Amino acid sequence: MTSIAVPEHPWLLPGELVVPAEPARARPRRTTRDWVVDSLAFLISLLWVLFATVDGLSPSPESAVPLPYDWMVGADALIGLVSCALLWVRRRWPLGLAVATLPLSMFSMAAAIPLLIVFFTVVVHRRTAVAVAVTGVGLLTNLVFSWARPDPAMPYLLTVSWGVVITLAVLAWGMFVRARRQLIVSLRERAERAEAEQQLRVAQARHLERTRIAREMHDVLAHRISLLSLHAGALEFRPDAPADEVARAAGVIRGSAHAALQDLREVIGVLRAEGDGGAGDAPEPPQPTLADLPALIDESRTAGVRVNVSDSVARSEEVPAALGRAAYRIVQEGLTNARKHAAGAAVTVDVTGGPGSGLTVAIANRWPVGAPAGGTLPGAGTGLVGISERVTLAGGRLAYGRDDTGDFRLAAWLPWPA
Repeated sequence: MTSIAVPEHPWLLPGELVVPAEPARARPRRTTRDWVVDSLAFLISLLWVLFATVDGLSPSPESAVPLPYDWMVGADALIGLVSCALLWVRRRWPLGLAVATLPLSMFSMAAAIPLLIVFFTVVVHRRTAVAVAVTGVGLLTNLVFSWARPDPAMPYLLTVSWGVVITLAVLAWGMFVRARRQLIVSLRERAERAEAEQQLRVAQARHLERTRIAREMHDVLAHRISLLSLHAGALEFRPDAPADEVARAAGVIRGSAHAALQDLREVIGVLRAEGDGGAGDAPEPPQPTLADLPALIDESRTAGVRVNVSDSVARSEEVPAALGRAAYRIVQEGLTNARKHAAGAAVTVDVTGGPGSGLTVAIANRWPVGAPAGGTLPGAGTGLVGISERVTLAGGRLAYGRDDTGDFRLAAWLPWPA
């Protein structure tokens, strides 16, 4: 069974896109790529905190108006350091961190970069509605920050505009990354679904092929084995039979066993040739046809079954091979059932039809009264089911059961195109 191929370099992908090699986890592991990104985000944020702190302690800061007290610069630096540390857990609780740190964006300069990274994480890992809501709150805090910490080199509206542009740029970038990841995940799910469907089709094809082979094995072996059991039962029932009868019965047993082995060899040949790209579902030759019915009848008569045959098939030499094979199997199953369940009863085989009108095959025998002297031959009970499937596949009709006279009748009609 195949599976979705693991990427050649999974360490280059985010943890959410790596095919898991273990049962699904609630939270994907960080890949090498994630560790590198997190480390860079932490270092960049740390450098920004250092720059903002040094700039805030200078007599003329470049980023904002100077704070009135030095301890405020130290507090801002501490807030920035805490925000940097929180970056390591932002993948686990992105929305919670964003909600908790949004108030800091109204006055903290040192925490600006780490809070922007947290905002980007929310956009990538949460629904669009949530990302838009956080963006709206962030734009409001931007208005407050531009008023509380104005830039000495730019007017208020220009500072607010720059904040809006940066926020929307981060939002657009995060939404692009999220859309790309969703596309990759959807393509992977589609590939997995297609693979699962393909495996299901393969499993169904194997099941159908095994069913076909099992039906073919039943058809070709049940007849032979029933003949063997019937003759062996006769020898067991009459151990004092004349030597010539015993020899004749032994010869029939030997011939039937040889034919059963030959049939079994043919079925095994079908199994072995299954993967050779042969003729698909077509049974492997040699296969019986309607012309082989007399030999089948003679085998049953040799076994002591009284068989009356009525053959009125027009242009029998033109019977299609598949149609003749189906008719042969139907008669074979009918004779086998008669030997199993109505030992000693006479069997009537009627085969009629022609091109255009179809082929009708009927096998009838008297309903057994009481149990046979030698017991009932064992059977799987699937012979009629297999014949029913065979007739259905051929587009015909099948009926079996007791008729108005009380006899058991197996009748099938098979289409024969003109």
